[in-house]
Amino acid sequence: MTGGFTALGVPIDSVGRSGGTEFSPRVLRSLGLVEALGAVDAGDLDVSIRGDERDPATGIVASDDVIATSVTIRGAVGEIVGSGSKPFLIGGCCTELVGALAGARDALGRVGLAYLDGHLDLYDGGTSPTGEAADMPVSVALGLGPSAWSEAIGGPSVRSDDVAILGYRDLEESQTYGMRHPDTVPGLTHRSNEAVRAAGVWSTGTKVAGALAATGPFWLHLDVDVLDEAHFPATGYLMPRGLTWGELADLIGPLASHPSLAGASVGCYNPEKDPGERCGRRLVELLGAAVGG
Repeated sequence: MTGGFTALGVPIDSVGRSGGTEFSPRVLRSLGLVEALGAVDAGDLDVSIRGDERDPATGIVASDDVIATSVTIRGAVGEIVGSGSKPFLIGGCCTELVGALAGARDALGRVGLAYLDGHLDLYDGGTSPTGEAADMPVSVALGLGPSAWSEAIGGPSVRSDDVAILGYRDLEESQTYGMRHPDTVPGLTHRSNEAVRAAGVWSTGTKVAGALAATGPFWLHLDVDVLDEAHFPATGYLMPRGLTWGELADLIGPLASHPSLAGASVGCYNPEKDPGERCGRRLVELLGAAVGG
């Protein structure tokens, strides 16, 4: 994958109400993210997620909008990848990943995933405590989430042995709700924040990039809550013991600059929780440095 980036805004928030992470694309643009990436700006997709009700069939809040959003993202990402460019999705919330991976799969065939997140996101419509689509994007991409959502984007978009979840720290909490344990997903690579540190942060990023690239192109997704709550309070689900800015730079650098990168996405930055936009500015600096290698 040698093309430059095409930035695409995805102004959504899976809580189903206006505000929050919906504002992220606008604010990150204003802080210079598109320029930092050296990207062409394709504007924002016309998508939104609205509703407070949890659909009884899928278990997802605002299920129809979630599915429609994924279908729209799938088409847009497939078109960008097919043109020889690399999409960079400016979210929004992690719901964006489902359509993004489906579009990359449509254009490229087999595709991998490096998922940097404070959460495993292996819930489904039955086990998610909130019903928010952002609880379950990895499950849906693997074909393990709500069937209606998976079917709408053409079925599974990644194989479990082509997925690496890095930096999570919610395993104990998630098991109290009955979320699928990552060890039960054959071939899935998963490293908690402490496991990443123990193995070496830069070394982990380098090894995962090499392993994913060995089977083809891969997608990179960053949920900002992989950072410790003290370093990045501008997100919805705050947790201690996350990565520092320096650790995240070391982890994401080998992935974001790898020649096999097919596209990337960032999610869960909430500008309403960022007075003075300090977190947003730091995020733009990190992403710009990461893609520059």
